[in-house]
Amino acid sequence: MSILESVFLGIVQGVTEFLPVSSSGHLAILQNIFHIETNGSMLFDIMLHLGTLAAVFIVYHKDIWNMIREFFLMVGDMFSNLHTFCLNRIHKTALKYKKIVNNSYRKFVVLILVSTVPTGIIGVLGKDIVEGASQTLLIPGICLLITGVLLLMAELRREGNKTPKTVSYGNGLVIGAAQGLATLPGLSRSGTTIAACLFCGLDRKFAVKYSFILSIPAILGAAVLEVKDAIAEPIMASQIAIYLVGMVIAGIVGYVCIKTMLVIVRKKKFRYFAYYCFVVGIVAIVGHFLI
Repeated sequence: MSILESVFLGIVQGVTEFLPVSSSGHLAILQNIFHIETNGSMLFDIMLHLGTLAAVFIVYHKDIWNMIREFFLMVGDMFSNLHTFCLNRIHKTALKYKKIVNNSYRKFVVLILVSTVPTGIIGVLGKDIVEGASQTLLIPGICLLITGVLLLMAELRREGNKTPKTVSYGNGLVIGAAQGLATLPGLSRSGTTIAACLFCGLDRKFAVKYSFILSIPAILGAAVLEVKDAIAEPIMASQIAIYLVGMVIAGIVGYVCIKTMLVIVRKKKFRYFAYYCFVVGIVAIVGHFLI
């Protein structure tokens, strides 16, 4: 891989990961039409995703830090309650237990954990389906059309006002299932999850935050599953430097696109991306029957 290809794929990853146009769909289309080997190195794929993941950490560093802190405090309170339970049973006392989910950040942590469960289940069960779907232009094309419809529906959705305090765990399961289905090439992860958040009545700004922070366990989980195979690949030292360039580019472009997405959702400008998805989806479907 040349450095120009690395830069190009880094830009593609950074743009399509966070803007609602489907990174997997674009990569599948590029590979099928132009015969570009976007998945030639698993290590490169992992590094690109880590680059975009870094962008999420930078934009939401305060929220993520607070969530990590509250997670460990929750674990501490659980052990404290276990200790209290033992004392109550042994000494026949009635000591009070600590409330575990007692603030918005703790509720957000639990919501992310709840959403990650259906994402993981669907991701594991549908792995072979996703791999097969990426080998054709038809499925990404159809899924891009579905993405376009979801974006138009999300734009027409009335304003929601739910914040972590008022979002139900049932909402979390729906959003997580949406992210799991978005592993299909052509279904935008950000577009699908943000649309699911808006359909569940979440505040628009919080919907974007929920979608992008929810991507963290999904990306890390996928990277962990692939790292063993990535390490086994024969990689030249010169390629590592080229991969690093792509990772940095993906991170920088991803940061800009997250900021852009906040404006898009607030101003309800989803329709332009919906039109783009319709055009690319139709091109992919036509290409399937012509190529």
